[in-house]
Amino acid sequence: MPTLTRTTATARRFSRSAQGNSSVTLFTTTRVSGKKCVSPTLPSSWQTRKTLSPGDVIGLYDNGNLKIGDTLTEGEELQFRGIPSFSPEIFKEVINRDPFKAKQLEKGLRQLTEEGVAQLFLQHGNRKIIGTVGELQFDVIRFRLEHEYGAKCDFMPLRYFKAFWITPDDKGQYDEFLRRKSSVIAEDKEGHPVFFAESEWMLNVAKENYPGVLFHETSEFKTETSSAS
Repeated sequence: MPTLTRTTATARRFSRSAQGNSSVTLFTTTRVSGKKCVSPTLPSSWQTRKTLSPGDVIGLYDNGNLKIGDTLTEGEELQFRGIPSFSPEIFKEVINRDPFKAKQLEKGLRQLTEEGVAQLFLQHGNRKIIGTVGELQFDVIRFRLEHEYGAKCDFMPLRYFKAFWITPDDKGQYDEFLRRKSSVIAEDKEGHPVFFAESEWMLNVAKENYPGVLFHETSEFKTETSSAS
């Protein structure tokens, strides 16, 4: 087993028997990430087993490639559409209250948003914006960050009407839109550009001025694009 930089990261229930040191393929909701060498282990005793039976719960060594929702197979070609993300209704900027816990805050925000608690958007590289459908979710995020990750933060409200994923129909107009609207453009956690409309009127103006830019209210366009390619 090669030395990895991180310890066990996830657990899965096997649906059928498997042999030790199996070569498996990692699938996300949109693409194949490649093959990894996985050695079945028991989390409680850390003893390596040669075989696994249906229902066994295992720990997998991970160097940062696995995330919540990924599926491991031994060769089956799978394609998941996944659960689409919808545009949030409330947006707030994350304010770190303890600069010495920046890494813990980063890790906590990414893992919590992968669970679906909220959506994370990154602007200008380090500005973090959380989008939710209700105020209660911010209280949940703040509590879990502090008690599970040791990070403290505040949330500053932002006056955005809605977020829209954008894709090009005309590359020239799309690039100009990204340049002129950079103050209200961010990226989701997968790096896809998102436009924050400040009002419905501003959204309609943007659509009228840039007909070569497509505005999506959900993230389903990602799997549609992946299937088409």
